[in-house]
Amino acid sequence: MTSLPEDPPPRISEADRDTAVQRLQEAYAEGHISHKEMDGLLHRALTVTTHVDLVSAMASLPAEKPATTSTIVAAGGWIRRRGAWRVPRILKVESAFGKVNLDLSRAVFEHPVVDIELQLPYGRARITVPRDAIVEIEDLRTEWKDPRYKPRRPTLPGGPRIRISGVMGYGRLKIRHARR
Repeated sequence: MTSLPEDPPPRISEADRDTAVQRLQEAYAEGHISHKEMDGLLHRALTVTTHVDLVSAMASLPAEKPATTSTIVAAGGWIRRRGAWRVPRILKVESAFGKVNLDLSRAVFEHPVVDIELQLPYGRARITVPRDAIVEIEDLRTEWKDPRYKPRRPTLPGGPRIRISGVMGYGRLKIRHARR
């Protein structure tokens, strides 16, 4: 009797590599690893092909900091964020009837991936993202109008990944990339 061939281990994505590189840079900046250790671990992180190998390469690093979550709540009116503000790892925005304007073009990103959860039953939202950002809006439910977003081609490397989820009832979500 012959055995069935095993499935090859899943390959890692560029986002996984980016996250590993970010963790290595943070560990070096905080003094947890030496320059020589960082060079070796960077080489491993950039050359491995499976999750098992990547986890093995990152095993000596301290545990990741827990994700920071911020919630902005308003019943009506405007919710605005602009200028040089720190974007948390998870941002929840809730407004029953208000308008949301998030300008991330000059914001400070401390995490390579940012999740924005919108809970806007009747409100609308406009989000301006950095030129090099990668935007994912696959987990957003809308009742009335589809989101307006034209992805930037080609995407510049090194930008944050912004994942937008939640519920937009009867408002519209508009996303655009900053011009500068």
